[in-house]
Amino acid sequence: MTATPSSPQAEPTADAVGPGDRLVRVGAIVFIIGAVATLVTVAPLFLGTDPFPTIAYALCMLMGVGFVIAGAGLLRSIAAQRRQARSVGAAAPAPAPAPAPADQAAGSAT
Repeated sequence: MTATPSSPQAEPTADAVGPGDRLVRVGAIVFIIGAVATLVTVAPLFLGTDPFPTIAYALCMLMGVGFVIAGAGLLRSIAAQRRQARSVGAAAPAPAPAPAPADQAAGSAT
């Protein structure tokens, strides 16, 4: 077997940052902070201690905010990949249309 050399542009490298990647990472971090805040604010309810002030419960909303940020990054990445696929598809020549079958070419009705 012979190995086919690949061009450097064929495969993205692991450390290449695409559009939307940073948004996904930031969204994951914000989500984790919100998850920890949720655990911290719910724990006193199970332990029978005094609950935290209202601002602590507001920090729990960071889970949703992080989810939305990560989703926006995902959509941005999808859009960039679709644009790239369209540009590659537009650069490639279109295939020739297939010839029509003989019975349809003659115009006979059945």
